[in-house]
Amino acid sequence: MRLLTKICLLLMLPLVVPAALRAQTPRDSLLVSTTWLAQHLNDTDLVLLHMGDAAEYATKHVPGSRLVTRAAISATGPAGSLTLELPPPDELKTKLESLGISDNSRIVVIFGQAQVTPATRVVLTLQAAGFGARTSLLDGGLAQWERDGKPVTADVPAAKTGSISVLKMASPIVDADFVKAHLNTPKYVIVDARDKAFYDGTQTGGSQTAPHKTGHIEGAKNIPYSTLTKADNTLKPATELQAMFDEAGVKPGDTVVAYCHIGQQATGVVFAARTLGITVKLYDGSFEDWSKKDGPVQKTIK
Repeated sequence: MRLLTKICLLLMLPLVVPAALRAQTPRDSLLVSTTWLAQHLNDTDLVLLHMGDAAEYATKHVPGSRLVTRAAISATGPAGSLTLELPPPDELKTKLESLGISDNSRIVVIFGQAQVTPATRVVLTLQAAGFGARTSLLDGGLAQWERDGKPVTADVPAAKTGSISVLKMASPIVDADFVKAHLNTPKYVIVDARDKAFYDGTQTGGSQTAPHKTGHIEGAKNIPYSTLTKADNTLKPATELQAMFDEAGVKPGDTVVAYCHIGQQATGVVFAARTLGITVKLYDGSFEDWSKKDGPVQKTIK
């Protein structure tokens, strides 16, 4: 009788699954902690890319990290081109190799002060180049690294050129024609990642000489890039992020198409969606391109 009682009590205990045996989520591979990075800092195939201000980088950065600029991973176009575009494959291959990236590299992108979406743009570029499964973002960036008492240095690592056999290009990028073809289409949700004032139409983006259209792409929902992280620039919990996409009308099986001013801020939405396992695309060129092509817009504020 006592044995039966013990068995019943054991069956009533909650099942505790060791962390090592829990199912991995997309977030687990896309986001790494400072603890993980410190443990892997000397891995042979590790490539660390610091996206941030050059002056800050010269003062302090994670040991072994290389400075990367937006120009270093973007298309070099003629005057009048879009502000930000993915380079063609051959050009992109050369740019990535110059950063020390090879076929077997494990890449971690680290952002400096207030450089979250420039860093997620780097992640997006690497995803497009076929390195999506080999690339992660350091949660909280350099500031979190320092808050956790990890070492920084001013030493610049020796230049190293990587070797990529062939870029296995993925397809996270769409253009204006794709967006126009999927406006108000079932299973597709267009998401504006700009701050609410631009989405509403109370502010107009672009410059004085080349202003964008006022408002947002017809039918788009708004998930401002600035709402995806906490005050310390770490990514918000999955439950909070999921609630944002739910509120925007994203249902299981839907594809999100994100855009912003030029294609940088929206990569924050792309990254957050990927951590949740949502299929997501970036409209490269974004509202700058949409305005030039006179795409349909609407305003929330009349």
